[in-house]
Amino acid sequence: MTDSPRHPDSAAVWLGVLLRQFPELGRELAPGRTSAPSPLGRRGGTAGPSLPIRLFVSDTIRDISDGVVELEEAVCEKLRLPRPRRGTVEQRLTRLLGLLDEVATDPVLAGHVRAESRRMARRCSLALGDAETPVRVRGRCVHCDSVSLRVFPHRETVLCVNPGCRCADPACRCHADAGHRHSWVRAEWRRLAEETEGDLAELTAAQDSARDEEGGR
Repeated sequence: MTDSPRHPDSAAVWLGVLLRQFPELGRELAPGRTSAPSPLGRRGGTAGPSLPIRLFVSDTIRDISDGVVELEEAVCEKLRLPRPRRGTVEQRLTRLLGLLDEVATDPVLAGHVRAESRRMARRCSLALGDAETPVRVRGRCVHCDSVSLRVFPHRETVLCVNPGCRCADPACRCHADAGHRHSWVRAEWRRLAEETEGDLAELTAAQDSARDEEGGR
């Protein structure tokens, strides 16, 4: 699964995030780590991970593992496919990604898959200390011509993450503030897609409404 989803449905984005990040949860539980994430999305600087943090990560692994099994079984049952064979979380996620075209023919099922995959991806990211998972999209930044555009779905914003990005406006903060990032809110995405030869459908697929997020919990 690449950062730019093949399937034009945001379920592919969130399943892809899970596929990339779920293995990291196991490493968070490995002995000898010098820092660990907090449930608030921040990393501590103590000499070792605390017990509550380890429990939070452990609970997240169990929740996602159970959730992926239940989701694949529900999809197979709804599509009248044989009961899925056993497999790792990563194997099940890969199989789910392969079923998305069939899932898309049933709007109710597609909505369920989208909501559940987003819920699990958000929890995984939170356990790893990330406040939000950016999604890479095609197209080059109109200012620096770098392939550095990322969608931050919950902020409904596209940012150029290239720290060297500078625009032609001398009054822009990018000339005085090294931490400044050029950004485009959702209302500007159509124009951005046209200027960057990007894909508006890909931009919007990476962003779900807050209602979808709450409904998937």
